[in-house]
Amino acid sequence: MGVITVKIPDDLEVRFRKKILDVYGVKKGALGKAISEAIELWLEKHEKSGERK
Repeated sequence: MGVITVKIPDDLEVRFRKKILDVYGVKKGALGKAISEAIELWLEKHEKSGERK
């Protein structure tokens, strides 16, 4: 497993954590699961377009 440490705006973190609770509840690993899903979706979007910035 890899470890990534990031800083995001407080309001984005609050919204994200609230939605994780709605979707996954208070389960161990829910945050990691949601972040992995978000990264996968981001990669799909950018790998399809061949986009490079």
